Amino acid sequence: MKKERTGRRIAEQALRLFDERGFEDVTMGEIARAAEVARATLFAYYPTKEALVLDGVAGDDLAAAVAGRADGQNALAALRAHHRALAAGPVAAADLLALLARVRVIQASPALRAAADSLRYRQRQALADVLAEEHGEAAGTLMAAQIAASLAVLQERHFARLVGGDPDGRAGRALEQEVELAFDLLERGFAQAERR
Repeated sequence: MKKERTGRRIAEQALRLFDERGFEDVTMGEIARAAEVARATLFAYYPTKEALVLDGVAGDDLAAAVAGRADGQNALAALRAHHRALAAGPVAAADLLALLARVRVIQASPALRAAADSLRYRQRQALADVLAEEHGEAAGTLMAAQIAASLAVLQERHFARLVGGDPDGRAGRALEQEVELAFDLLERGFAQAERR
């Protein structure tokens, strides 16, 4: 429990500093001082400055959601159920503020944007590998690309609504509706591929 609190405090202080001054202008030493930990402790939790921001980015394990699906359930149905649950889940105000700070920090840093893209690429490749087992390499790769692109757009639209302010909670309802629409569109296209 103490270890978890320390890790959270370090990440919170790092995000605050990055949001205030920019990712590139903050040193690991400054983060350690702000979090009131030794530099060695900081590096034990987060080996790089990028890890402080990207921890959890692309952490949604799409490949595991597909690989672990129920017998008889197709990949899209498993992913729809997974994202339906995520969209309907409550977000605490403190978590939302941290998420928005993370989005601002990543968007403001070319290095972090590139690193986040790399993480999403690896996530897509893992999904492609799982889909290829059932549909073949070409179809699995193309299906994973379509799924990843749709999910990226859903995320971008959701973050844009949140950054713009969401006093009446419409962003969550809009995300739920768009998850359904995205998977409806994907299912229509995938039905064609599965008939081949």
